[in-house]
Amino acid sequence: SFQGIYKYLETCFSDFKQRGFVVGYDTRGQVTSNCSSKKLAKLTAAVLLAKDVPVYFFSTYVPTPFVPYAVQQLKAVAGVMITASHNRKEDNGYKVYWENGAQITSPHDKEIIKCIEECVEPWNGSWNENLVDTSPLRQDPLKKICDCYMEDLKKICYHRELNVQTNLKFVHTSFHGVGHDYVQLAFKAFGFQPPIPVPEQKDPDPDFSTVKCPNPEEGESVLELSLRLAEKENAKVVVATDPDADRLAVAEQQENGCWKVFTGNELAALFGWWMFSCWKENCSEDADVKNVYMLATTVSSKILRAIALKEGFHFEETLPGFKWIGSRVKDLLDNGKEVLFAFEESIGFMCGTSVLDKDGVSAAVVIAEMATYLEGKNLTLAQKLIEIYETYGYHISKTSYFLCYDPPTIKRIFEKLRNFDAPQSYPKFCGIYNILHVRDITTGYDSSQPNKKSVLPVSKSSQMITFTFQNGCVATLRTSGTEPKIKYYAEMCALP
Repeated sequence: SFQGIYKYLETCFSDFKQRGFVVGYDTRGQVTSNCSSKKLAKLTAAVLLAKDVPVYFFSTYVPTPFVPYAVQQLKAVAGVMITASHNRKEDNGYKVYWENGAQITSPHDKEIIKCIEECVEPWNGSWNENLVDTSPLRQDPLKKICDCYMEDLKKICYHRELNVQTNLKFVHTSFHGVGHDYVQLAFKAFGFQPPIPVPEQKDPDPDFSTVKCPNPEEGESVLELSLRLAEKENAKVVVATDPDADRLAVAEQQENGCWKVFTGNELAALFGWWMFSCWKENCSEDADVKNVYMLATTVSSKILRAIALKEGFHFEETLPGFKWIGSRVKDLLDNGKEVLFAFEESIGFMCGTSVLDKDGVSAAVVIAEMATYLEGKNLTLAQKLIEIYETYGYHISKTSYFLCYDPPTIKRIFEKLRNFDAPQSYPKFCGIYNILHVRDITTGYDSSQPNKKSVLPVSKSSQMITFTFQNGCVATLRTSGTEPKIKYYAEMCALP
């Protein structure tokens, strides 16, 4: 498939061979097939090196956000991260980043697939994974990128003096993935003592031997080891990065001794409040709040919209998937806007704009600084969350999914919704509750728009319908792009 990517990039960039390409990888591996992320990364690099393209090939595993960061820092045309993220241990995959440092969106993805289909025969040299070790065109960007990243991180550090003095202790689990070293460095950059690592989970292990499923979104069940360690060490906050360290879960011990594991939407309320108040405290006299933006995907909580309405900055929605956020943020920055924060409800957060993708490393240390600051005000994260709801309106969401392994059944379910009482009519009620508007991203229909057309781009390849109720509830049903799931997202948005 890399031959296809090479072919496409060659048509897009006349200076491809001057600017080069970034390759990163995580620590996945399968003993049975003798396949690993590193091996796939070496093959990727070989395809390009054999064609005289300079390759920035990381000498060791890195967090996913390091690849988009490196693409921008090194002015490369694109980059790829070989990772299966938080998916099951059997999976592997990769993410492609464009020159703007955001994950590719259409039409690039379709064009690349077309080129891949035209390039199924391996070229000479494509299987030579040793090229990485011998080619003079290969450079290792690790030290430069890591140093620059940690330096850039300090731009979103606002209370270093508190961090240096705090007695709060933090536990970090990296879920057998790549996060440990990098989260340690990030805490150091913010002036903290290093967080206490979960010893059984700090080193890479492609078998994920201590968790059934390496997805920190699953909550308390998969955080078991880190919560027990935190109790032993008297640490009040646990941060967990997923295996490729681009997402973050957070748990906090409450006064009754129980742990609260925050949802992605709850964390976003905290991050949104925090990033805005830090901006307000530190902005120049003539800074205009109307120039400030926050973003979220459309299936995520509307809490940022509520904060934006009250505080005067802009809030925007994108289609689900961080690639849409990354591209939109880049447009806003190019137009002189300031973006403080963006998120998706599946614990993906972007604090600041050094990386145009979700980043669990920066989010972990920002949460630590927030907890430290709040402790000085005698507040916990959970108490602050309630204060935010009291100020901006309670936003209570429930998200989950149904597994369905039969695509025709999924199609029937969604077609039934589109032809509910009659052909081409959607449900008007759900139980006793009145449905005010329907937006169907698959077909591009939106009953709330004067021309009945959705403002968000149409996405024919996936199913997605949003119902807005008269009582302020918003509910979306959609299919997952990567797993056999029908996901649902429901939120009740109350007024302040």
